Amino acid sequence: MTELLLLAVLGAVAVCTGVLVFVVDSMARATFSLLASFLATGAALLLMDLAYLGLLTILMMTIEMAIMAVFMIMLMMNPAGLMPMTMVHNTRGSIAAGVVAFVVLTVGVWTVDWPDRPGPRPANATVQVGEAIMGDYMLVMIVVGVVLLATMVAGIALATHRGRYDRLGADLERDPDDPVRGGLPR
Repeated sequence: MTELLLLAVLGAVAVCTGVLVFVVDSMARATFSLLASFLATGAALLLMDLAYLGLLTILMMTIEMAIMAVFMIMLMMNPAGLMPMTMVHNTRGSIAAGVVAFVVLTVGVWTVDWPDRPGPRPANATVQVGEAIMGDYMLVMIVVGVVLLATMVAGIALATHRGRYDRLGADLERDPDDPVRGGLPR
C-alpha cells in the first residue's frame, strides 16, 4: 500500500512539474521543471522494479538538461535564459492538439482488445529489455553516441558567428578586431 501511495505521489509530481514547463516564464525554469518531471518518472520506474529503465531515464535526462542549461547560458541573448518569455506559442492550437491526442489515446487504451500474455511472465523483464537493446545492437548504440556527439559539436560550431581565428587572425599576432570592446585596459 505504501508503494502504491508513493507511486501516486511520484506520478502527481511528474505531471505537475511537466505542466510547470509551460507555465513558468523562462527557459531555465522550464528546463529544471522538465528535469524534475523526468526525475519523478525515473523514480516511479525504479519503484516498479524497472531498475534499468529508471536509472537510464534519470541519468539521461539529468545530463540532457544540464547540457541544455549550459547551451542556454552560452548561446541565449538573455542572461542564462532567465529573462521572462512565453513558453507557449499558438495556445489555442496546442491546447486543441493536446486534448485531441489525450482523448484518442485514452479511448484507444480502454477500447482496444489487448491480447493475453502467452505463457508465464519472464523472471526478469529488465534483463530482457537490456539484452534486447544492447545485445545485437551494441554497434548501433555506439555509432548513435558518436553521431550525437558530432551533432552537438557541429551545433556549437554553427551557432557561433565567428571562429577562434576571426578574432586575432590566422597569425594570432594582430590586435583583436572585436565588434564590442570590453575586457581590461592594457
